[in-house]
Order: sequence, then C-alpha cells, then structure tokens
Amino acid sequence: MRTAYLDGRSIAALARDHGVSRGAIRTAVSDLLPDHAASERENIPAPELPVTLDMPGKVADFLRTAELEPAERTALDQGVTVRRGQGYTLRVTAVPAVDGQLLARCQPLDGTQGVPAVPAQRKARREYENRVSTLMP
Repeated sequence: MRTAYLDGRSIAALARDHGVSRGAIRTAVSDLLPDHAASERENIPAPELPVTLDMPGKVADFLRTAELEPAERTALDQGVTVRRGQGYTLRVTAVPAVDGQLLARCQPLDGTQGVPAVPAQRKARREYENRVSTLMP
C-alpha cells in the first residue's frame, strides 16, 4: 500500500483494492508516512485571501495623490464609494498585505515634524489603522 500511494495511486483506488473505507486508507497512510504528509503541507504556502475594508474618505483622498505601487493603485481604483453623511467611505477589497502598505503610506496624516496634523485626517487614519490591525497578527 505504501509503494502504491507513493507511486501516485489515489486513496479511493487503494480503498477499492483492499475493500476498506477511504478513511481507513488515510489513517494507514498517515501512520505509515508521517514525514511525507507533513512535508507536503509545509511546501504549500497558504494563499492570502482578499478582504473588504471600509477606508475613510479622507484617507482615500490622501492616498489618491500619493505615489502607490500597482497593486495598491488597483485596490484603490476598484474601491466602491459609499456615501456617509457629509463624507464618504471607500470599500476596498485587497489582500491584508496591501492594506498594510496603504496604511503605511498614509502615515503623514498623523503630522510630521514641523507640519501640524489636521485632527479630522488624524482621526480618519487612526480608524483605518484599527480596521487594518484586526487583519494583522
């Protein structure tokens, strides 16, 4: 059974050949080949799935004028505008890494040395940071 599994026989085919359930074959293979199964899982990186976050309009306006990477620009351009009272929210769908990069790019909204921060922009950046931080470990 070990040789057949290593040669590429499916678990279903092995179960039919031996007259047992697929679960029994899986258990037998995992017991016989623990290093083989573990190394297969380690070599496959987990894909980063896109998530949707609401970006305050003041942050979006600032980022539209900034120099962005292509992935960041695409995420910003494909965002959906949602009207909120006097302002708006941009609903952005991107992988968490892109959200982290966008957050890093809007750091000047907190104010820099010699340049005062606008309180509304600082608050908007802080709200976006709170939303992004829920994604990052």
